[in-house]
Amino acid sequence: MSDNSEDIKKALVTLYVEKTLLDIGKPVYEKVTRLLYTKYHCYLPDCYEHPEYLNSILKKLVGNSSKVIVDSITRQLEEFNHYDKIKRFLDVISR
Repeated sequence: MSDNSEDIKKALVTLYVEKTLLDIGKPVYEKVTRLLYTKYHCYLPDCYEHPEYLNSILKKLVGNSSKVIVDSITRQLEEFNHYDKIKRFLDVISR
């Protein structure tokens, strides 16, 4: 698999995570992105490689409501979960 296809998958995951957070509200999106940078010195696209960062921030920020966010992301990426890295991403954020 070429680097280009990995870049596309990373962009796809980032797009759906951003969309889900923005659908909930811009303040939630801003808090998540700010905490990602403050705690891990990373941005949303970095969560493709490190989904545990997103998992941690969502649990800290919204607690039990993080399940709603994760379920939404999972539904949107469902047709792509046959790719190993996307499946791993979904598995890690679902923990």
